[in-house]
Amino acid sequence: MNFKRRGTLLIALLVSLLLVISGCGAKAPAPAATPAPDAAAAKIKVAFVYVGPVGDFGYTYAQDQGRKYLEANMKNVETAFVENVPETADCERVFTDFAQKGYNIIIGTSYGYMDYMVNVSKKFPNVVFEHCSGYKTTDNLGTYFNRDYQARYLTGMVAGKYTKTNVIGFIAPFGTPEVIRNINAFTLGAQSVNPKIQVNVVWTNSWNDPPTEKTAANSLIDAGADMLAMHVDSPTFAQTAQDRGKLAIGHDSDMTKFAPNALLVGDVSNWGPYFVDVIKQVEAKTWKPTQYFGGMKDGGIIDITPFSDKVDKDFQALVLAKKQDIMSGKFDPFSGPIYDQSGALKIKEGEAGKDDLLLSYNWFVKGVQGTIPKS
Repeated sequence: MNFKRRGTLLIALLVSLLLVISGCGAKAPAPAATPAPDAAAAKIKVAFVYVGPVGDFGYTYAQDQGRKYLEANMKNVETAFVENVPETADCERVFTDFAQKGYNIIIGTSYGYMDYMVNVSKKFPNVVFEHCSGYKTTDNLGTYFNRDYQARYLTGMVAGKYTKTNVIGFIAPFGTPEVIRNINAFTLGAQSVNPKIQVNVVWTNSWNDPPTEKTAANSLIDAGADMLAMHVDSPTFAQTAQDRGKLAIGHDSDMTKFAPNALLVGDVSNWGPYFVDVIKQVEAKTWKPTQYFGGMKDGGIIDITPFSDKVDKDFQALVLAKKQDIMSGKFDPFSGPIYDQSGALKIKEGEAGKDDLLLSYNWFVKGVQGTIPKS
């Protein structure tokens, strides 16, 4: 065979093949790809700032469950969070950082963030801010909270029924109106079934400090309490009660798994539906800075957990009947007459505490032992 000719033929064949391929591309061009929508650009970015860890199984845990509910129920939402942010100028830095990163909505979940959120909201007028438990608003800062005192009254009823010493220990963080309101409602609920009730309060000066909470729980038990309640964030108090053969009432989330032999019932906060409603308002451009204060009738934003088997069925029915009275407006936990520690009449018979009182509580009801520290 003539190798020179063979090489020439091969080259010719290759050139022809390339022309065919090129020609095919020219005759039948592939359709232009439709640009994919920018999913990230379509997302509404929501940031959460937490005072405690998401694993506290109390207040911050409940708020974070609300965040997860939001993500699960609104696919166009992207969330982020920072935990363990102190109620100092450091939180202002965190709020500012989220705003500068383009987050559309920023939610601060602790009372002590209030003034810092006011400052940041004024610097970022196009960002929506929501603050839990505060009372100050701006053109783009609203507040939200639930009427947890309603559930506290009901869980207080259970505590009053099942204490044998008539002494209930209450572990509290700070002397804010929110905390005082809940201690008062809890005490009134307990006294409604047992007028002899005394509620002893110990302060921890922290929302979440398990070692201090354990010390406080032991000190209350040593002082005669056979039932513990709290307004802090961890289940440590209930575990301590269980270890010492006492009973407990939960707060913010269902803590039963941590102390199944001690916990009788608890209140639980369900923030998710509220967060969804806020985002829908922002989407519809109808959001305005309001002071939301939702109760048991408002979609379960506050409720009670299932009862322990230690709570007899007849008493469960009594508590649930009172819950229905609260939801219907037939009964208010702060219905008068209500007296303070000194015996002074604070709410007259036939009247009930108004929201301005509930949001500014600075006195204990009769039956509470302890003084209120400056917050």
